[in-house]
Amino acid sequence: MTTAAAPAGLRGNPWPAFAARRLARFAVSLWALLTAAFLMIHLVPGDPVRASLGLTAPAALVAAKRAELGLDDPLWVQYGHYVRNLFTGDFGTSMASGQPVAQVIGDRLPSTVQLAVLAFAVVVAVAVPLGVCFAVLTRGGRRRGAELGFTSVSVFVAAIPEFLIGVGLVALLAVGLGWFPVAGTGDASSYVLPVAALAIGPAAVLARIIRVELLSVLGADFVRTARAKRLPARLVYVRHALPNALTATLTLGGLMLTSMVAGTVLVENVFAWPGLGSTIVQSIVTKDYPLVQGIVLVYGVGVLLVNLLVDVVLGLLDPRSAIREA
Repeated sequence: MTTAAAPAGLRGNPWPAFAARRLARFAVSLWALLTAAFLMIHLVPGDPVRASLGLTAPAALVAAKRAELGLDDPLWVQYGHYVRNLFTGDFGTSMASGQPVAQVIGDRLPSTVQLAVLAFAVVVAVAVPLGVCFAVLTRGGRRRGAELGFTSVSVFVAAIPEFLIGVGLVALLAVGLGWFPVAGTGDASSYVLPVAALAIGPAAVLARIIRVELLSVLGADFVRTARAKRLPARLVYVRHALPNALTATLTLGGLMLTSMVAGTVLVENVFAWPGLGSTIVQSIVTKDYPLVQGIVLVYGVGVLLVNLLVDVVLGLLDPRSAIREA
């Protein structure tokens, strides 16, 4: 008895296996994140309930709070309740405010997302033309002075932490010149300094990488062929060279986006920005562990989703990556 052969389209299509591996990796990483966040409250030295209520809180109040949070149950029972509650949208209750953690996160998350997305848009808008410009100016070993200056400045700027850039911007542009608000949210001008603090370093890194990748692409055979056909220089750069250079830098861009999301923690505290970054610092100070736990989960899931999206986009732009893993 013979078995029917699989259709040629399915045999030759690497995408189902590629997607299955990526989703499996995402699921395992998500499980590890949930487990680490659950164990966080149990690995903290001392009693988190006692720490949040204060050392002078009556023992009866501490015991009641522990029972309310289910901390007296066996660890595996607590873990089961924790996972079940997460999938129903229940992140617990803030010990400091008594509000549902999901509500606090929902109120603060949009501010953090706006900040990170705007900063990433600025990074792309600045880094891509800057990297292309210096690649064109310095290709073939020309203008060594411009190349040295660009590399030195970009390396120096990229090494400065976001919070230090933020403090410098506040001192110079907010306090010194009075051009922008010092802190808080309001009109569009209040976004300028925190977005700049997040975007300046990554823009310098990405511009430098784009320049290096584009210089490599400009020496490829297909670019020389395009030039031999006497195509306009703008067409050679934009249609033929740049897409190949951007494909190589997409992974770095995804990593930058995740690091910028993490960087909001420090930048939000510099500018008193009402997002998750400033909230998690306040929660750590007040020992509000359920809120810390929920925010850590949100940040972690955000990083995992960005990495998954980058993998999928890379597979779409470069199908060879999916074929190689098939």
